[in-house]
Amino acid sequence: MGFLDAIPNKHSLQDSSSFLNTTTVIALCLFFALLCACIVIGHLLEEHRWANESITALLLGLCAGVVVLLVSKGRSSKILAFNEDLFFLYLLPPIIFNAGFQVKKKQFFKNFSIILMFGVFGTIISFCLISAGAFLLFKKIGITTLNIEDYLAVGAILSATDSVCTLQVLNQEETPFLYSVVFGEGVVNDATSIVLYNAVQSLDLSNIDALMALKLLGTFLYLFFTSTILGVVAGLLSAYIIKTLYFGRHSTDREVALMMIMAYLSYMLAELLSLSGILTVFFCGIVMSHYTWHNVTESSRITTKHAFATISFIAETFIFLYVGMDALDIDKWRSSKASAGTSVSVSSAFLALVLIGRAAFVFSLSNILNFFKSAESTKVEFRQQFIIWWAGLMRGAVTIALSYSEFSDSETTSTQDSALMITSTIIVVLFSTVVFGSITKPLIGAVLLRHAKPTVSDATDIASLEDLRLLFLENGDPSDGGNNQPSPKASNLRLLMRYPTSTAHYFWRKFDDKYMRPMFGGRGFVPYVPGSPTGAQDETS
Repeated sequence: MGFLDAIPNKHSLQDSSSFLNTTTVIALCLFFALLCACIVIGHLLEEHRWANESITALLLGLCAGVVVLLVSKGRSSKILAFNEDLFFLYLLPPIIFNAGFQVKKKQFFKNFSIILMFGVFGTIISFCLISAGAFLLFKKIGITTLNIEDYLAVGAILSATDSVCTLQVLNQEETPFLYSVVFGEGVVNDATSIVLYNAVQSLDLSNIDALMALKLLGTFLYLFFTSTILGVVAGLLSAYIIKTLYFGRHSTDREVALMMIMAYLSYMLAELLSLSGILTVFFCGIVMSHYTWHNVTESSRITTKHAFATISFIAETFIFLYVGMDALDIDKWRSSKASAGTSVSVSSAFLALVLIGRAAFVFSLSNILNFFKSAESTKVEFRQQFIIWWAGLMRGAVTIALSYSEFSDSETTSTQDSALMITSTIIVVLFSTVVFGSITKPLIGAVLLRHAKPTVSDATDIASLEDLRLLFLENGDPSDGGNNQPSPKASNLRLLMRYPTSTAHYFWRKFDDKYMRPMFGGRGFVPYVPGSPTGAQDETS
């Protein structure tokens, strides 16, 4: 009470507006009430064929936006304003970090080549097709104030997918290949889209020459690899500090807090250095789950898993509510001054480009991958290609945030066209999430059920680590000590060519056990201290 007594003019809420803003309090109360409603409704609709929590949150946000507009008699309200800083700095990091922290690393890296193929090269193909399509179509519609940078930005904006609806339908145990590819490609896709967007913003496109494409590619590769390296370094640093100092001897709170803060610090450092925070915090999460998680006490392991998942869930639900309410920002709709026909034309063009851009790389890259695979069981079937294509049709908060970042304060594009780009993007996000998302569950259920093969897993049939050990021993791997085969290196090379992913995994595990885990900790290498971790099994490996 002493703190409140020290505040002047404390007798009325209006007088204390310098301390507590009434509008902010109302907005927060509204959002927290809606969050509670989303959780309850999501639980009640758990078994429903079409509904999922993302659609429920989006529709609740739309309903709340309608109520706010009616209460304010059609006037604009700050409650409906979309803030890119809130999204990128506070809501997105815990979602991406938890994705890396909870990912099934064995499945993720087992299908890493496919994930990279779709998430990086596929996104670049989609980016090129959408940018070129927008350039050709918009002038026919009557939009003439966009420049080259705007068209490239549109390509990056619409290339960012949101596979939440599909991931809520797929079962990680029943369809491990599909789940890992859709999940991994979704994360890499978002990171690639943002990296492409930042690369476009950093280049001078006023004088386009033959080297511009190479400069764009070079900028992209620099951002991609430096962001990944920063995330790995941050994760290793946290593992080394916690292993060396072992905070759990005195306080489990400190080690949990250090994990959270260092994960968030990696994201902020990436943003400070103009890198991709998504890639950084994602790989930081993977490294922390592989090393740091095993260096904390047993109770901290349980705490971190549930805490990270809960924070991610709340942030994800908050984002969909935010998008739903912001869709009714009346100022943007008034500023566009576009007729219904123009708005529908632009939104339809956006949606068509998304469909074509997605199909262009999913089916083509899948067939290219299949061409180089000899065994039928390792090929990506058409039904799997269809589900991967469908999973990437939804657009979400990343798309809207990038759209606001590009067009909300554009100095070169007219206010009307900028507002039209934002409102059309909102229409695409709403339509794809609600319409496509609502039929995702029955559609995928029908596709998988109709082609169900109970005795065959959908995971790619790649040699296990034990099989590779036997093959190495049979072919004279130096580690067996007594076999004098003349050409072990040739055998190793043949295995690498035949099973590239599993062979790389085999060598990585040997290197990890011999050099990395003794230094950074992890399962099996943490010295015993009373109350310390006791070597629990790695559930995410």
